[in-house]
Amino acid sequence: MNVEDVVEWANNSIFDKTGEHLTPIQEAILMGVWQRQKYPQIAKDFHCSESHVKKEAAKLWEKLREELGEDLNKLNFRSKLEKKYRVSQASQLGHCLLQIDNINIGGQFIQTIEDTKIRSPNPPNSPQNNSQPPIIDLTDAPELTYFYDRTSELSTLKQWILQAHTRLITVYGLSGIGKSAIALKLIEQIQTEFDYIIWLSLTNTPTLLSLQTELKQFFGRSPQPPLPTIIDYFRSSRCLVILDDVQNIFSSSQLAGQYLTGYEDYGKFFKQIATSSHQSCLILLSWEKPREITALEALNRPARTLHLKGLGEQAAEIIREKGLADEEKWSDLIAFYQGHPSWLNIIAATIWELFDGSVSLFLADGTDLFLGDLEPLLESHLERLSDSEKKAFYWLASQDDAVDISHAPADSELSRSQLWQAIQSLARRGLVEKMLVGGRSQFQINPVFKEYIQSK
Repeated sequence: MNVEDVVEWANNSIFDKTGEHLTPIQEAILMGVWQRQKYPQIAKDFHCSESHVKKEAAKLWEKLREELGEDLNKLNFRSKLEKKYRVSQASQLGHCLLQIDNINIGGQFIQTIEDTKIRSPNPPNSPQNNSQPPIIDLTDAPELTYFYDRTSELSTLKQWILQAHTRLITVYGLSGIGKSAIALKLIEQIQTEFDYIIWLSLTNTPTLLSLQTELKQFFGRSPQPPLPTIIDYFRSSRCLVILDDVQNIFSSSQLAGQYLTGYEDYGKFFKQIATSSHQSCLILLSWEKPREITALEALNRPARTLHLKGLGEQAAEIIREKGLADEEKWSDLIAFYQGHPSWLNIIAATIWELFDGSVSLFLADGTDLFLGDLEPLLESHLERLSDSEKKAFYWLASQDDAVDISHAPADSELSRSQLWQAIQSLARRGLVEKMLVGGRSQFQINPVFKEYIQSK
């Protein structure tokens, strides 16, 4: 009996009695206890307090005591469930619960098995319960021409969606870092888990009403009767919706994640997706992180954020594909350009144009960072900054090392509060990195942007 079986059994048991599904924290408690974790570790993994875990666990054990006994608690849960139940796959009936009664007859240990069909937590028309393929529309999605190793990030996303049942996921990072590529690869790997999958781009800044109309038209391709709201579709079927280029509904010259005038209702929509009970997932792909997402994460809502960064040493695959020479210098090239796939592809073309593919000649100076065709890409990010962000950004660019921002610099044009807010916003754009130095958090500007600022 694995942990997924345990969660499914508990969800069905509670649903049959109360009409309610397990909450995300109850699922986390079940998974943790089954894996013999203690409450402090479960609380740490779920990003909440230990007291909150204990409170939710008490409610959970109370709901399961009718099945497993009045003395049920975290210490005996696993042994009681293993003794009472086994889960197996039946060839025609799907998932079946095999009730085991242990009988000692004449010194022999006999097991009698009674099959009881488990109620599925998925609706009758979901891919888990029939052979119907999902309805997929990737018209707005870019073509996946390449995909570099993102094993860790893909595993994280799959765990959030398929196990933690995260309802709202934000994947943010610099332009060209690979957000669309990882989302397309994710769809390839999990598409059979959904009834509907659609990719919509916000490049042309559609209003929320226009977006919802398009979603309803897409969901209307199935034979089921029309439903009044998007949340109703998210509840009746398992839907995966990807919104690309979300930064287009945010204002330039403002702090990160602030909506354009007339687009504030998107924030309410995202919050509704995260806080309502349903079985679907909305993924946002953006240059910057929406402001309300941080608050939703802090409230332990099923909302998660993945900051997509460079490829690291895996970026060597790009250099190999481009046929560049001097392999011993590849790691230096990757470090200079932060493992950013688009930047490395552009720089590789430059190396061929100027040095016939020789990385050693390109890096011969060893100090100056050549930008060339990268400059328009960098400028497109800087154009979005607010005045306070620009001041903080230029100040960070003038520093030789990472800085401790606990005290505002004496010559700063910004107050301490303004500086902190600006750096927080820059981090939500992926332009500033936080690191631990001597046990204290310090901040530094992305080295490529630092070179660009200093060159100007």
